[in-house]
Amino acid sequence: MSRLFGTDGVRGIVNRDLTPELAFNLGKAGAYVLNKEKERPIIIIGKDTRISGDLLTDAMSAGILSMGGNVIKVGVIPTPAIAFLVKHLHADAGVVISASHNTFEYNGIKFFNSDGFKLHDDLEDEIENIITRDIDINGHIVGDKIGKCVEADDKALDYYVQHLLSVCDFDLKGRRIAVDCANGAGYRVARKVLEKLNAQVVTMACDPDGININDNCGSTKPEALKRFVLSQKADLGIALDGDGDRLIAVSEKGELIDGDKAICICAKMMKERGCLEKDLVTVTVMSNLGLHKYLKDLSIATDVTAVGDRYVLEKMLKTGGTLGGEQSGHIVFLNHATTGDGMLSALELIRAWVMDGRKISEMADEICIYPQVLKNAVIKESNKKKFERDQEIKKDIKVIEDMLNGEGRVLVRASGTEPLIRVMIEGPSMEQITFWAEELKEKIRVRFG
Repeated sequence: MSRLFGTDGVRGIVNRDLTPELAFNLGKAGAYVLNKEKERPIIIIGKDTRISGDLLTDAMSAGILSMGGNVIKVGVIPTPAIAFLVKHLHADAGVVISASHNTFEYNGIKFFNSDGFKLHDDLEDEIENIITRDIDINGHIVGDKIGKCVEADDKALDYYVQHLLSVCDFDLKGRRIAVDCANGAGYRVARKVLEKLNAQVVTMACDPDGININDNCGSTKPEALKRFVLSQKADLGIALDGDGDRLIAVSEKGELIDGDKAICICAKMMKERGCLEKDLVTVTVMSNLGLHKYLKDLSIATDVTAVGDRYVLEKMLKTGGTLGGEQSGHIVFLNHATTGDGMLSALELIRAWVMDGRKISEMADEICIYPQVLKNAVIKESNKKKFERDQEIKKDIKVIEDMLNGEGRVLVRASGTEPLIRVMIEGPSMEQITFWAEELKEKIRVRFG
C-alpha cells in the first residue's frame, strides 16, 4: 500500500481515493495520536469551498467524536487561520479539509498540532500505521464519554482577521488593489482586511459554488488576474489559492511576481528593518537561480530544502530563520505565523511596497529571473518508486546538465500530491530548455505512464 500522507497531508479524489471511511479512520487515529494524554481533546475543523467539504468534515468529526474528542466546526476558512486558531482558542489540534490548488473533485485532510504546526513525519507514520493495520484504539468508548460537536460562529473568522491586521502599521488610502480569491477559502478574508486598511479593493473569483474553486483563477492560474489588474487600473494584484496559504502577485503592468520575487522583495525589506534573523532566507530546490544571485548581492544567505513548505518550516525552526518559502507562493513569516499564509504574505509584500515608495513593477524588475520551464509527465502512481531508480533517465539528465555547462540546472522530481513527475530546467535560452524539457517529459511519460 502506498503512503497515505504526501507532502501536504492526505489527498485524493473524493469517494475514490479519499473516502468518508478513510476520513472517519483519520479522525479516530488522529485524535488518538495527537491527544493521548487528554480524556476530552478539543479539535478545530475548517474547510475550503469544495462541494465535498461537508461530507469529509462530518466523517472526520464522527471519527474524533468516537474517540471522546470534542469538535469545533469553523466552516469555510483559510488553512493558516486554523493554524492560528488552534493556539488562540487553546485547542489540542486542528484539521483542514482542503486540496489547496487542486480542482474541485480532489480534497484533502491535513493536521496541525496544539502549537499550530503541521505534523512531523513520525506522527503521520503513527496515524497511518493505526489505519493500515486496523488497530482498535477507541477502547469501546460509550455513554457520556462520546464527544460533542460545536458549530462556531463568525467570531473565528474575525479573530483571524484581527490577527492579520495586528501585523500592519501602514495605511493603503489611495491605493487600488485587485484580489483573485480563487473561489476559495479566502474569499471573505481578503476584502475585509484590505478595506480595513483603507485600500480600494476590486475582486474576482469571489463567488464560490462548490465546484469553481481554482477554475481558471487563483495563484496557479494568474493569467485572468493579469488581465483584471490592467482592466481595473489597479496598482497591485494578489492571487490566493483554494485554501488561502499561497500568494502570487501581479504588478500594475500585469507582470507576474511569483514566490521567488516576493521573497526577494520581502527579504530586502526585512533586512532594512532589522527583522531578518541571521540575514538568512530558507528556500527549496525549485527556487530560481536569480533569487540566489539577488539575495547574495544583498549579503543574505540562502538555505535550501526539499520541496514542501513543511520542510522549509522545519529548517527554519532549526536555524532560527524568520523568512522562508517556495516559488509557488508558500511563504512563511515565522515571526507572525506557523505556516504559509497567502494574506499575511500579501500584507508583508504590501508593507515593502509602501516603505519603498516606488511602483511595485520597479521593485520586481530589480530581480533578474533565469528562464525556467516546468513540464509535468503524467504517470501511474505505482511507478513513482520505479522512476526514482531508473538509470536511463539519470543519464539523460546528465547529458542536459553537461550541455548547460554551469549556466543552468535540471531538476526532476515526483510530485508529493499528484501522479506526476515534474521536469524543471533553467538556462539562458528559453527555446532550448523548452525543447529539452518537453523531450525529457515525453520519455518519462512513455516509460512510466
